[in-house]
Amino acid sequence: MGSRKILIVTNRVPYPLNDGGNLAMEAMIEGYHASGWQVYLLAMNTSKHHIHKDKLTTLYNHIHAFEWMDINNDIKPDKIIKNYLFSKTAEHVARFYDQSFEQKIVSVIQDFTPDVIQIESVYLSTYMPAIKANSKAITILRLHNIEYHIWRSLAKQSSNPLKKHYLENLTDRLKKFERNAWKQYDLVLAITEKDAATVRKKEHIPGLIVAPFGVDISKLPVSDVTERWIGYHIGAMDWIPNRDGVQWFLDSVWPGIHKAVPEFEFYFAGRKMPESFTNMHIEGVHCLGEVDNAADFIADKKILIVPISSAGGIRIKILEAMAAGKVVISTPFGIKGIDATNWQHYISATTPEDFTKAIKWCMENQDKAIEMAEKAKKLVSTYYEYRAVIRKIIDEIDTLMTLRMK
Repeated sequence: MGSRKILIVTNRVPYPLNDGGNLAMEAMIEGYHASGWQVYLLAMNTSKHHIHKDKLTTLYNHIHAFEWMDINNDIKPDKIIKNYLFSKTAEHVARFYDQSFEQKIVSVIQDFTPDVIQIESVYLSTYMPAIKANSKAITILRLHNIEYHIWRSLAKQSSNPLKKHYLENLTDRLKKFERNAWKQYDLVLAITEKDAATVRKKEHIPGLIVAPFGVDISKLPVSDVTERWIGYHIGAMDWIPNRDGVQWFLDSVWPGIHKAVPEFEFYFAGRKMPESFTNMHIEGVHCLGEVDNAADFIADKKILIVPISSAGGIRIKILEAMAAGKVVISTPFGIKGIDATNWQHYISATTPEDFTKAIKWCMENQDKAIEMAEKAKKLVSTYYEYRAVIRKIIDEIDTLMTLRMK
């Protein structure tokens, strides 16, 4: 028997590796490849996260095959209104269905004949009927988030009645879609135990395991740059929880921090940075926009600040920061899904006063803060190393294949 073959289908090209979603997909691709599997990556090259062809041809040349298809998934007001009025399918789902992409999936299945097909976004579940009609492969859904949880949180926070109504309607549509999608797969990989518990509560899904994001400790950049006791945040600013979280931090939290610890500085970066951030002038705050190298941006900064107030899944940037020995100050939403203990591995902060006290404590107790960071680093290396995670997934796949052969 030759090496196993897996087709991984993604709703965007996993590049650049400077946000959680791309890093999570990269970990899956590299994990299977390192385990000796033939990996065929088929990606949407969407208008929202478009990568130029010149760059695409340099990516993933080490795996069996990498193909992409340009897909226009622009958000257009007229389509949103039309979808809301005349469709039962959430617009977020409809944007990712393309007949040509479906035909490409079928073509790859017929030529490559994969043993396993892994879908890296629940929004791509619209292709499952075509996949099942053309393949007997084990089908896997990578559950990065429970999407309707994110939109329900945003709906609760909205003060605009029209926006609130739309988001509540969207939440209901996504909930129905997701619950139906989970049942279509042989195996669902929840990224957190909490997400897995939600799936178990809502539906009977026999093939369900928790497979957290895995960090390849050996690939984390080692820097000899001296760390400064300053704060940072990095994340895609076209993701609403990131953008809203940073806005809240700047408006409600930073004034108190700057007053209590005037020497403390805060740097933040990320793609699709709004002009309102790049044009602002706040003493002690530095907006760098999209940076060429995330590792270089992070290297000299000691404290990761995660101020998000709505999210799902697992904060990959937190795990990477912990693995790199950073001090993490996060809201409960940010740390959700990571089995870490407050004041042992990180500092939990909910209110502006919490953040101010946490930063003041770090600045005044640097030795203790370093001890906390070292405990967090050990936690990640013990429970979130990617080889252990991918081994768990492959063991489950082996079990499913054995059952099919009986």
